Amino acid sequence: MTDTSSLPYRPCAGIMMINADNKIFVGRRIDMPSEHWQMPQGGIDKGEDPLTAARRELLEEVGTNKIEVLDSIEDWLTYDLPNHLLGKVWKGKYRGQSQKWYLFRFTGTDHDINIETEHPEFSEWKWTDPQKLVEEIVPFKKEIYSIIAKRFSSHLQ
Repeated sequence: MTDTSSLPYRPCAGIMMINADNKIFVGRRIDMPSEHWQMPQGGIDKGEDPLTAARRELLEEVGTNKIEVLDSIEDWLTYDLPNHLLGKVWKGKYRGQSQKWYLFRFTGTDHDINIETEHPEFSEWKWTDPQKLVEEIVPFKKEIYSIIAKRFSSHLQ
């Protein structure tokens, strides 16, 4: 096992996007085929504020900017990569991510979603029930997703 304690966390913006039925957008990653799903997220560029990064990432990954901001989580949520991914993702520069999460209401229709973007992240997508979110997520992100679902629960009724 490699000691990663000296590596920094990658600053990241995460997006929970809900539709009019309060279902949550999730996608299956192209680069890590599995039965697991995840919400859109991505790195924050140098000098970029987290909300701008979240909007940019959503456009890059989901092909839409038809959203309104409903809420955010004030603190940063951090997770460590599992050992089998250390050194393989983000060129081995980070031990995990420190994420700022936003809740967006999707204001478009399903036709406004296009995951076949310039640099696709997802192979498929769906709207999932809030109660199913955590069980469908890759195991090492379940704790973070539980926190996110709890913090945004008042919007998911």
